[in-house]
Amino acid sequence: MPVTVTKHLIISGRVQGVGFRFYMERKARELGVTGWVRNRRDGGVEAVVQGSVEAVDAMIAWARRGPSSAVVADVRISDGSGEYAAFEMRPTE
Repeated sequence: MPVTVTKHLIISGRVQGVGFRFYMERKARELGVTGWVRNRRDGGVEAVVQGSVEAVDAMIAWARRGPSSAVVADVRISDGSGEYAAFEMRPTE
């Protein structure tokens, strides 16, 4: 059985109002990654991504670029927790 990893991401830069969450959800489905994404009140985007090491690494690589209209300044990565059946957009917190 493949190893499952869970990572918590805080993405900063011009990442709101550019479709970041929509494209991240689409990319997660494409890669078979579960978890969630939401806007933060500080203007950043927060996400938890869970899946195989390769899929999570691919999501992190994508998050460092984001959609074409985004300007990603930084991605802070830490270990995440929880079990997720799907990838979903959550309300701003």
